[in-house]
Amino acid sequence: MSNNQDEGEQGPKSSFITYVAEGDQLFIKGEFAKAIESYTTALILQPTEKNCLVARSKCYLKLGDPENALKDAETSLKNEKEFFKGLYQKAEALYAMGDFEFALVFYHRGHRLRPELQEFRLGIQKSQEAIDNSVGSPASVKLENKGDLSFFHKKEEGKKGKANAPIRPLKKEQKQQSKSPRSEKTVRQLLGELYSDKEYLEKLLKDQDLVKGNTRSGIKVHDLILSAITYLDTRTEFWRQQKPIYARERDRKLMQQQWNKTKQSKPSSDPTKYILNSLEEIDLALAAGDPELSCRKARQVLKTVQGWSDEDVPNKKEVIGNLHSCLGNAKIEIGDMDGALECHNKDLEIARQNNLPESKSRALDNVGRVYARIGKFPQAIEAWEEKIPLARSSLEKTWLFHEIGRCYLELDHHTEALDYGEKSLASATEAEDDEWQLNASVLVAQSEVKLGHYQAAVTYFEKALEKAKLINDEAAKEAIRNALEDANKRIVEQLETEKLGDGAEKNQDVANGNKETLNEESTEDKEETNDD
Repeated sequence: MSNNQDEGEQGPKSSFITYVAEGDQLFIKGEFAKAIESYTTALILQPTEKNCLVARSKCYLKLGDPENALKDAETSLKNEKEFFKGLYQKAEALYAMGDFEFALVFYHRGHRLRPELQEFRLGIQKSQEAIDNSVGSPASVKLENKGDLSFFHKKEEGKKGKANAPIRPLKKEQKQQSKSPRSEKTVRQLLGELYSDKEYLEKLLKDQDLVKGNTRSGIKVHDLILSAITYLDTRTEFWRQQKPIYARERDRKLMQQQWNKTKQSKPSSDPTKYILNSLEEIDLALAAGDPELSCRKARQVLKTVQGWSDEDVPNKKEVIGNLHSCLGNAKIEIGDMDGALECHNKDLEIARQNNLPESKSRALDNVGRVYARIGKFPQAIEAWEEKIPLARSSLEKTWLFHEIGRCYLELDHHTEALDYGEKSLASATEAEDDEWQLNASVLVAQSEVKLGHYQAAVTYFEKALEKAKLINDEAAKEAIRNALEDANKRIVEQLETEKLGDGAEKNQDVANGNKETLNEESTEDKEETNDD
């Protein structure tokens, strides 16, 4: 924006939506600093608008400022703790700051609320990897009772002063000791092309004549070089924690050793860990667009788990049901709807036999999805209506009511569609989810159109249009405007028809009146003739 300074002094001159739209365009162009200015001006008008806060948080992350990104994400969650976009953004900011454990917590919270979003699943995966890479695998650590144990005695003494004072020198010593040929090789691998820049900067630092000078802006060359080297060191440490594929040699060897020891009996000495890791791999393969790999992996794990005893896996039935669900989801993406339905029905059968309400809810959800995809709407409705008592959150109910209403609309049962549309809208309002309020409002409006209630339809289309503007959904805005135009035309046609109907009735009344008058006159004439 060219006049941001004037606006800062005199206040915003445009509307909230205008500034947000401007920020969105700048974000798409990669002009993140300018986008922040636009979002900031918009937030002057609506300081607690959560979607705008999330948008500005994304910009801060793009500019490498995770602290401010975290502040905006936390502010967006202030009034609604279950705002999934805010949860995701908070997790992303924490991850960027290197707080992988806390990031994992918020990725999990978001995943529980919106399990269909792959962003949360991928966040869980990368956070877990980063944690393992930072602290190492527990199996690879051996504790020995040698070395200096005086730290535990000093800990008691340290309570009088600063508890962490003895630890600080140790970190410095460790950093100095880590400067070995092996670590330099790792740094070279981690930095890639930037390693030559780091070497060049370190050589410049040794040039005493150069480092004593200043730049044109007055910054000391020595400080400038040091800040650049520090930045590269920081990124090296961050990338080391991410541990790319080439740095996983040690873990691969350890896993191979464990496999060699246990392959005669089981594929893993820890069934729980094996199952959890396998489920993550199955899910990630599907999210990455490879349903065939996901399907193969699920079959392999299912066969393995079926070979274990109930002692090895206490919740064996639940795990088997979950794997059938994974197989079903993969087959949906492959296009094998009959196979998908068979898998999800197996999941449902296991859930019913073993009284597993969460598994039953998941299975009914998926069975309904398959039926809806193949156009068998009555069966989809039956499955989803059975799921209603099992739905927990307002957001889950919103989606469920919306899909049931959509099926009724497809079947031309417009009254039922309207009823479920209104339920969906009520749940979406309770959840304060703008996107689902948009979807539910459109469903209600479409049902009203089918019922011939055009004025009510216009009201709900207008509500939907407001939400589309709020979340900046251009496609939705265009579709709703077209629907509004069509509904208004029908209102006009209806009014014209009513006017014509009223005119026809009046003409008919006149005609009937004229007819009665003529009949009366005819009767009088006859009576007069008879008298004569």
